[in-house]
Amino acid sequence: MGTRLNLIFCICVSIVAFLDFGKASKIGICYGRNADNLPSPNRVSELIQHLNIKFVRIYDANIDVLKAFANTGVELMIGVPNADLLAFAQFQSNVDTWLSNNILPYYPATKITSISVGLEVTEAPDNATGLVLPAMRNIHTALKKSGLDKKIKISSSHSLAILSRSFPPSSASFSKKHSAFLKPMLEFLVENESPFMIDLYPYYAYRDSTEKVPLEYALFESSSQVVDPATGLLYSNMFDAQLDAIYFALTAMNFKTVKVMVTESGWPSKGSPKETAATPDNALAYNTNLIRHVIGDPGTPAKPGEEIDVYLFSLFNENRKPGIESERNWGMFYANGTNVYALDFTGENTTPVSPTNSTMGTSPSPSSSPISGNSTVIIGGGGGGGGGSKKWCIASSQAPVTELQTALDWACGPGNVDCSAVQPDQPCFEPDTVLSHASYAFNTYYQQSGASSIDCSFNGASVEVDKDPSYGNCLYMIAPATDGFNRTMAGNITGNITAIDSPLASPSSTNEAFRQMVISLAVSVLLPCFVICLSI
Repeated sequence: MGTRLNLIFCICVSIVAFLDFGKASKIGICYGRNADNLPSPNRVSELIQHLNIKFVRIYDANIDVLKAFANTGVELMIGVPNADLLAFAQFQSNVDTWLSNNILPYYPATKITSISVGLEVTEAPDNATGLVLPAMRNIHTALKKSGLDKKIKISSSHSLAILSRSFPPSSASFSKKHSAFLKPMLEFLVENESPFMIDLYPYYAYRDSTEKVPLEYALFESSSQVVDPATGLLYSNMFDAQLDAIYFALTAMNFKTVKVMVTESGWPSKGSPKETAATPDNALAYNTNLIRHVIGDPGTPAKPGEEIDVYLFSLFNENRKPGIESERNWGMFYANGTNVYALDFTGENTTPVSPTNSTMGTSPSPSSSPISGNSTVIIGGGGGGGGGSKKWCIASSQAPVTELQTALDWACGPGNVDCSAVQPDQPCFEPDTVLSHASYAFNTYYQQSGASSIDCSFNGASVEVDKDPSYGNCLYMIAPATDGFNRTMAGNITGNITAIDSPLASPSSTNEAFRQMVISLAVSVLLPCFVICLSI
């Protein structure tokens, strides 16, 4: 009898382990707020929910932000700024008070899953490395008192400069000057099953060594491979090489079981005159290819099949960040909520996307759920809605400017309309009036939502017309005729900005089909296991 029980137990455990092995990678996004022109946290939360983002990193524990994400299901990584490390490290009472005031009142309605203690402290001018571990321990103690130490992970994010050498990956090692700080911190991570957090930026490696690093290699578009002479491993992109360098450095310190989480990675869309690679096209290429790489779950050459969790940097351009021009232009959105370039977070679209003539995300109607999927839209002519008749929606010249502005802000924000065409130097910027900009935004929302009259309400600030309002190079969208069931979206609307627990967000993918098959198989086997166990 004991043998039978052991056999059944082993089978069940093996299946559960197999299911865990199929756990998917996650893509999140960083929500920095070093700007004076960003939408309110409530508006940002609405935008993120409309775009189906599931994982968000913030850099403090701002109460307004925590409130805004309550009951949304969005998982938050919160931060402890470097300026607070001394207070957190010195006195347990400071951390207890912080937890009581900034975390406990909002948890679990606000789904806080991890805390990053300090930001790239080894690169900070005041060198606060000695404060990080004491602060982490005090936070852990405070969480343990509240019974949250197993539910909220604690770690600290680092720059790649924490390595003294990163290439070839197999010879990577942490800088000796940080060893006294790193070893006990890594022991803490192992003890509490927390990840090692690293910020990876192939952009900087390319920018600082253009003569050695091909742009295609940094953008995941290289047709050749770089070999690690010590291992024979082949690298077709710099991201994998950088990530493997971290794995090898951890192994060299006998911490090869520590999970690695990429807490920042991205590419700027604009830079100083010398930063010629900081363009919307390159930013789009890097982030698109990174997403496809992560969703495909190939792991890295040194860790094939390894889960890779990545947070893209960042949600918004931040106009108050110091430094050169690129520092303020890492965002995928402008401050008004319009997209800088059209990014496909599903990783499935293979059609090239133009950053200047594209829309990101979906355009939800006030009376319906967001529509997702890729299809075609005709710009400046064609089918039309309502049984084949061509209709456009424009701003009413009789509406007060304040009402138009409010409606415009909504369309370009939570309405998810791509308003980049009305930005300076773009085809629909002139005439620079609220009436003109609102007309373009209203019509785009109207067409993407199905071109029904209800989609052209805007509280009375808009009207339907049957004359094409396009002018010069400013072309107004018009959607092909639909039957009420098969609505279409713009060809460059490449799906939701999904900080997806991939590949679950793309049921058509091979990975998801496989995962669903495994789950189905597990259910069919596990249930009999439990029934047999109960009957023995």
